[in-house]
Amino acid sequence: MSGSSGPLPYSMRDVDRGGYNNAKFRHRSRLKIFIQALTTKSSAYQCGKFTVGKFLSLLMVSGLIYLLLHKSSEGFVSGELHDKEGQNKPFRKAPNIRTFWRKPPRLPPRLPPNEIYKNNSLFQQSPPSEWTSRQKKVKEAFEHAWSGYRNYAMGYDELMPLSQRGTDGLGGLGATVVDSLDTAIIMGADNVVAEASKWIEDNLMKRISEKGQVNLFETTIRVLGGLLSAYHLSGGDHAGAGDSGIPVTYKKANPERLLEVSKDLADRLLLAFTSSPTAIPLSDVILRDRTAHAAPDGLSSTSEASTLQLEFSYLSRVSGDPKYDREAMKVLEHMRTLPTVEGLVPIYINPSSGQYSGENIRLGSRGDSYYEYLLKVWVQQEIYRDTSLKYLFEMYTEAMRGVKHLLVRKTVPNGLVFVGELPYGRTGGFSPKMDHLVCFLPGTLALGATKGTTKKKALESNLLTDEDIENLQLAEDLAKTCVEMYFVTSTGLAPEIAYFHIEGNTERGPDGGNKSSKYVNDIIIKPLDRHNLLRPETVESLFVLHRITEDPKYREWGWQIFQAFERYTKVESGGYSSLDDVTRVPPPRRDKMETFFLGETLKYLYLLFDESNILPLDKYVFNTEAHPLPVIRSAEQASHSV
Repeated sequence: MSGSSGPLPYSMRDVDRGGYNNAKFRHRSRLKIFIQALTTKSSAYQCGKFTVGKFLSLLMVSGLIYLLLHKSSEGFVSGELHDKEGQNKPFRKAPNIRTFWRKPPRLPPRLPPNEIYKNNSLFQQSPPSEWTSRQKKVKEAFEHAWSGYRNYAMGYDELMPLSQRGTDGLGGLGATVVDSLDTAIIMGADNVVAEASKWIEDNLMKRISEKGQVNLFETTIRVLGGLLSAYHLSGGDHAGAGDSGIPVTYKKANPERLLEVSKDLADRLLLAFTSSPTAIPLSDVILRDRTAHAAPDGLSSTSEASTLQLEFSYLSRVSGDPKYDREAMKVLEHMRTLPTVEGLVPIYINPSSGQYSGENIRLGSRGDSYYEYLLKVWVQQEIYRDTSLKYLFEMYTEAMRGVKHLLVRKTVPNGLVFVGELPYGRTGGFSPKMDHLVCFLPGTLALGATKGTTKKKALESNLLTDEDIENLQLAEDLAKTCVEMYFVTSTGLAPEIAYFHIEGNTERGPDGGNKSSKYVNDIIIKPLDRHNLLRPETVESLFVLHRITEDPKYREWGWQIFQAFERYTKVESGGYSSLDDVTRVPPPRRDKMETFFLGETLKYLYLLFDESNILPLDKYVFNTEAHPLPVIRSAEQASHSV
């Protein structure tokens, strides 16, 4: 449509000159003038002799009348279908006779007024954005991954997409089903929601009662966390349930059944806490026997013991039973009393003694989510942030200062910022090694700086301290490094572990294969570290940083990563495979699709491309398996019971 709100004139020159005005044009209708003239002269013709000349004159007048009737009726209809913005324009010159002989321009099809208003969105709705289209691609990838699992491995923990069969590596509880359910709800993948929730209702309770050994940590974050998130998103938790932004038309699961299964599973997992001689839980549980035991070496990972609280605390809230929260929070309360190295802790802890074991300090495997949950448990319990749980944010703050002082370095020659390790403690040597798992840290730093609000809003409200701004900058610097770990390889996908060139270090090794990368000489990828397991940590941080900084580069980076997954890991028969070597093209494949590819990686990519801000970060906290749980904002919510 043209910029004018009035009907299209018959001469565009009239628009250019500003002389066209529909309302004024109707008041000076040529039709009325001609009819009046014809009527006035008709008495003179009644008694006159009807000659050929008079006949031709009458024919010409009739033709003019026909044209005037045709043009006038178009003008009136068009004027009624548009607003009257043109009424205020000055009338400079009425159309002359030549105007009506011109061929009118082609007008768009006209609708009756009721259809115009019924279909008003046709005039106002802009075409789908590029990011909406890309988000749809992620949903299609999720459905493709699910189709492979459903067809070849339904009920098993994981899909082996190349051999088209299932495998149980997580205790046999159908981990992919539960890990995928809230992703399907968020995406509006209704068929997946129906299939996954039906399997859970029909099978999971029986599996829990019959299966043997499971790992406390993995079962809590994937299965219990997945059940509780789906419970909330399906409307089971009425307090705050409307904050998600997920369309109410999307299919949901049966919340009552999800809560019932959650309580049964959690009751069995509690044996890991109550069977331990200290506040540190044992690492493994035998579900059918309701017993627990330590790992063969007697140790628990620090991250595993301290990454249970979001899930158990939320279960206490919705069940009304405080025992879950009480047992889980004892762990952090005990860790509060233990010695640290500038807030940093070793990666092993002994449940028999309650003390840390060894001196190995890192933010990669076995250490990572300890630091994540110090912040996130504090964020989740908003009503206790300044009182009983204030110590958690203090522990987090001290730890991040320790990270900056002891673990952050820059590469040579191009100055990438990364987080290394202290394998032998503070007095030992520094290792320029960084797991892909460490790429959770940029998102955590950003969340800790703004508490989930945008950087712009936080600055306008004067909510950021100098330390917050420093941490936010570190988050952005680390995110760039994590992304360059992808872009430096031949496939555009990151290795499991990378080493970095630093001043004064003799570490040497092969590069990632992408010789066009600026950072090809900064990053070392050793042969045993070249595999890719479809991990989510980098895209998780891109999602959080985009929400907080609103910088579009994070979306662009995420899209490039997604395209690489599509190009090199997609299996045509269904599912996606891990890779053995990201530095080779084509890369050799590994016959496994981890549950977190559906539960985390694709979920974070979908949310990264989302334009409606569903699951806002100031109202939701994501557990370490990307299962969103609501922030507890009031005493009423804290005591809410179904």
